[in-house]
This record gives sequence, structure tokens and C-alpha cells, in this order.
Amino acid sequence: MEFNFNELPPKDRYRLLCNFVGPRPIALVTTMCRDGRSNAAPMSFFNVFSQDPPIVILGIQAKQDGTPKDTTVNIRETGEFVVNMVDMGIADQMITCGLNFPRGVDEVEKAGLTLDPSLQVRPGRILEAPCSMECRLHQSIEFPRRSIILGQVVQMHVRNDCIDDAGRYVRSDVYHPIARLHADNYIVADQQFVLKATETV
Repeated sequence: MEFNFNELPPKDRYRLLCNFVGPRPIALVTTMCRDGRSNAAPMSFFNVFSQDPPIVILGIQAKQDGTPKDTTVNIRETGEFVVNMVDMGIADQMITCGLNFPRGVDEVEKAGLTLDPSLQVRPGRILEAPCSMECRLHQSIEFPRRSIILGQVVQMHVRNDCIDDAGRYVRSDVYHPIARLHADNYIVADQQFVLKATETV
């Protein structure tokens, strides 16, 4: 079966892309508006793209009426955000943060999560998250209905039980991030295995 993306409607492109490009890690992004109000929203168009410089990327779609989401507005205004990774411990709260609350509503409070001060940026981090990355806006690429946000990581917080004592490697028996597949379908990374390349003659 073939699909010409030059002719396919956006909803069909979205469905096909999200069905096959997965699982996609979830960023529970916390931001702050100019007047100091906090916002939290999950983003499944997210990944890490570089370690030098340390860059993460977000793809944030506009609202149905074409106006930018609060996360986009806040990042444009302040140039800062925090990416909080999601595990099963905060999966339900992540879904709550994704509800369509009016602007100004504190999603973190509604979800029953705890906002802890960051060290290098104004938006707080979610204390219950297994890992949080404080980011500064590096570049924003604008499309008519989507913003591609590149953020430079300036600080990382890791829950102590998720990393070995040397601070080098994640504990795969503890850290089980969840990721989105498609629609309301998610997956948890709790069945990991090792594959190593071998030389062939």
C-alpha cells in the first residue's frame, strides 16, 4: 500500500506517522509565563538530538483554532522550560496535565504533583519525575500550525534510585519510562534486552 504525502490530508499523515514511528518518549514540559504562573503539558513529539551541544527537541502543535498552546507562548516569552520524563509512577498525572484547562490553570496542582525550584531556569521541575532536564531555548522553527523547539540542556536532575552509585548508567531494573504509540496506546520499557554487534568475516 502506498501513501503520497503530497496529496494526503494532514489528519491521515498524522495517523500514519504516529502509528509507525513509535514508541515516542514523553516529555512532561513545565514552563512559566511572564507573570510567574506555571504550566505543565505532555509532549510525545520529543527526543534528544545531540550531546555537544546537549539538545532536546519538541514538536508542539497549535490549538484547533490555530493559536499557539500555552507551552509555546511561555517558551517564546521566557526562553526557558523543563523536560520531565514520565514513568508509571506519574503516568496518570501526565494524562491529567494534558487536559484542556483554561490558560492560567496550574496543571501541576490539578494533577497532584509537586513543583520544585529549578537551579538554572525559572520554571520549576516536577519532583516526582525520575529525571528532569532544565532547558534554555536554542532555536525555534515555526510552521503555520507547529513549532519545532530546540532546547539546550543546562541542568539534569535524576532520582537517586534511577542511576548507579557512580552517576554513569541508568538502573534498567528501576527506570521504566513510558512512551506513546498511537491514540491512547502507551508502552512501558520494563522488558529490556541486550543486542551486541559481532564482526562478520
